[in-house]
Amino acid sequence: MENLVLRSTKPSDSEFAFQVKKLAFGEYVEQVWGWDENEQRRLHQKRFASQEFCVIQWSGIDVGVLAINREPDNLTVNQLFVLPEYQGKGIGRACMTRIINDAAISGSSVRLRVLKINRRAMVFFERLGFERIGETDTHVHMERSPQTWS
Repeated sequence: MENLVLRSTKPSDSEFAFQVKKLAFGEYVEQVWGWDENEQRRLHQKRFASQEFCVIQWSGIDVGVLAINREPDNLTVNQLFVLPEYQGKGIGRACMTRIINDAAISGSSVRLRVLKINRRAMVFFERLGFERIGETDTHVHMERSPQTWS
């Protein structure tokens, strides 16, 4: 998808990132824990300061956010949120394809976790070749290992 850009965030992008999370993911947070605005802002500020965030731009429009952590043997996707009106257009798939391709170059695994109640996301990642490797009460842990890069 040539009209897709992943741009590193600036401090001024923090509120946009928070609003994207709230719009794209808030219903799941609400179902599992209840949405506490103050707590969600606190968590967002902590994560925005410690993770590698990018704004997802599609055709020059900011449409989502991506947050990752890079380690020597794996890349962890912490957040991939696309605004609801831009979902279903291949944007999330294009972002994940870039991440998978980057990881393949270094022979790294790609890891993530999905809320169990978010069946749509689980199916999305399974279609991209991710396998379940564990779970908690609330999340399924998934991985795409270097052995599945074909």
